[in-house]
Amino acid sequence: MVLLTMTPSIVEGLKSLPNRPDEEPTKDVPETQTETTQAEPSLAEPAVGKPISHGQIVDLWKSLRASGQSSTFSLEHLLHGAHVYIPPPPPKPEPTPEYKALMARLRREEEARSYERMLNPQHQPHSESFYERFPHASARAFAAVNQPISAADTGDDDGVTYNDVHRQVLLIINFLVSILGVAGTLWVAARWWSLPARLFLTMGGSAVVAVAEVAVYSIYVWKLGEAKQRSQAVKEIGEVVETWVAGEGEKGEGEKVVLLESKEEEEDTDGVRRRTATTKEMD
Repeated sequence: MVLLTMTPSIVEGLKSLPNRPDEEPTKDVPETQTETTQAEPSLAEPAVGKPISHGQIVDLWKSLRASGQSSTFSLEHLLHGAHVYIPPPPPKPEPTPEYKALMARLRREEEARSYERMLNPQHQPHSESFYERFPHASARAFAAVNQPISAADTGDDDGVTYNDVHRQVLLIINFLVSILGVAGTLWVAARWWSLPARLFLTMGGSAVVAVAEVAVYSIYVWKLGEAKQRSQAVKEIGEVVETWVAGEGEKGEGEKVVLLESKEEEEDTDGVRRRTATTKEMD
């Protein structure tokens, strides 16, 4: 059953009736209708916001119309401002005696343990350390401090890949522009020739340009790789020429000073670059 809230007009109409709908005698009323009436909310103490059923509102309107107040209390006037009645939440159930006894026993045990710890602090159990409680906290903290800031810190080569793809796309576009330009030029230049001759000339010229472009690019890549191998073949080897002990002797007698003013680089025939340093005796 959907209940509505009482409006001020409903409260006023209920108070103006000598016999309210729920207080009328129930003689010769079927048993089912009596049970439904008993299930409806009581109208003994009407107040704004209290529940009232739709049937009770209709009965109130009929009673007001029978008493000659239909012009003052119309059905629309009675329902104006009414809302669906939402009953308040049920009260919290009372704890059972077993629950109360359990909580009382737990409180007594906790108080006894607290009193025992206060009397004998030296017999307290070993307190758990932070590392024992959180064994992986240090690892997480280290990872949080040393986490990568930028994509370059993680070794991400998206930038290198993008540049490589961009270069290859530009190379392909350059090839296509060269081939199409030569084909268009030959087609226009041979406009007085027959159509088969123009087609063969255009296709042949385009093929020659394509082969030339590929050959030039292949030679460039080969030269670039050869230069890289040649630069990697030259190895720089550091050779210890002289050693000394820093701070040996108070007056510096017998010490040797390494002169760093001139550097001589010698390159042998095997491609090894050697660096030597001259020494000088201190006076």
